[in-house]
Amino acid sequence: MKSDFILAVTQLAAERKLPKDRILRVLEDTLLSVYKKDENIARQDVFLRISPDEGTVRLFSRRRVVEEVRDPLGEVSLEEALKVNPHAKIGDIVDVEIAPTNTGRIAAQTAKQIMLQRLSEAEKEYIYEEFAPRAGELVGGAIQRIEPKYIIVDLGKAEGILPPAEQVQTERYRVGQRFRFYLLEVSKTPKGPQITLSRTHPNLVRRLFELEIPEVREGAVEIKALARDAGYRTKVAVVSHREGVDPLGACIGLRGIRIQNIINELRGEKVDLVLWHPDPRQFIANALSPVQVLDIELNEEEKTALVIISDTHYPLAIGKDGKNVRLAAKLTGWRIDIKSLSAVRERETVHYVEKPEAPPEEVAPQEPAPPEAEVREEARAEAPEREEVKEEPKEKAQIRFAEDIFAGRMPPALKPEKEKKKAKKRPKPLREEEEFDFEREAF
Repeated sequence: MKSDFILAVTQLAAERKLPKDRILRVLEDTLLSVYKKDENIARQDVFLRISPDEGTVRLFSRRRVVEEVRDPLGEVSLEEALKVNPHAKIGDIVDVEIAPTNTGRIAAQTAKQIMLQRLSEAEKEYIYEEFAPRAGELVGGAIQRIEPKYIIVDLGKAEGILPPAEQVQTERYRVGQRFRFYLLEVSKTPKGPQITLSRTHPNLVRRLFELEIPEVREGAVEIKALARDAGYRTKVAVVSHREGVDPLGACIGLRGIRIQNIINELRGEKVDLVLWHPDPRQFIANALSPVQVLDIELNEEEKTALVIISDTHYPLAIGKDGKNVRLAAKLTGWRIDIKSLSAVRERETVHYVEKPEAPPEEVAPQEPAPPEAEVREEARAEAPEREEVKEEPKEKAQIRFAEDIFAGRMPPALKPEKEKKKAKKRPKPLREEEEFDFEREAF
């Protein structure tokens, strides 16, 4: 039956996520520091051992074997040494067990504080030792909490941080959601080791290929180049080093199951598989697939490539916001300039038409110019006399309105208001001889 001491050590190791042997070493260092509070023990070369099975604590002192003991704290007689080690001789070092002094309440509290501090240091050191060699590998974890500056990820034995620069813009993170992360770096800080994770690093795709595709993991298929626009598109150039192995087919898998697992882990990010070729022309053409390339002109000095494609494939070659050609340039290492076939033909059909030179005209000999005064007199003599004609001002056409024309014949009810007002102001009395004859006017 296990002792209470061993059960406590086992429980402590499970809580701290530390191995049991490391917990025992921490306990040994803690108890030894407490025992050294005694002056007699502090003057000796002592060490402590805890039995992992029985849970017993034993304190030992290293002493030299001599014939005559002068310093009992550092020397031991041959008779006493033979009890410990039957093969002991004069001059040898033997470990003699000594009884630890009784410790009180203050020593127990000191031991507790020292032990907690040592456990915290051991935990930080263990995390650094475990994760530092794994930098550049793939780790799995769950989102523990989301803070304004970064996201805390639970990696099991430790916590990692996902900075905003390493987060994919198209991904939505929720607490409890599980992801695979690329372990970017592990650094030591005053608060402990800091584990930085990434979801945007191109090597995340490389590690996923090694995890899902056995041919890539074994080296039969090699990833020669990789270009990634995190969250949108990734281009991977592969080549086969084993005869009879199709690199594209090995990466796609039966019914596309292998490449689909990678796309699902990348949360729907598109992955283009490209066949690597040592010839730059062929490699550039493969990188732009499925676009059909008509011609490629290379400039070795500037390392630029002019790619000519058909007009119908021009938008497909450029891609949305130029992402396709940008990823192809990053994948191949060449600066790629894409032009359509019609644009190239227009440039080639431009002709410069030269005008024929006109024959030189015969120039008649010029007479010496006369003096300025004579020129003025001749001009006056040749100029005909002009009579000054005054233009008579044109009379403006008088505009007659219908109201003016029919004013005399219109009945009083239809006459303009101005006429009515005038009639009211200046009434004209009728004379007897000018009385209106209704009967005559009627006929």
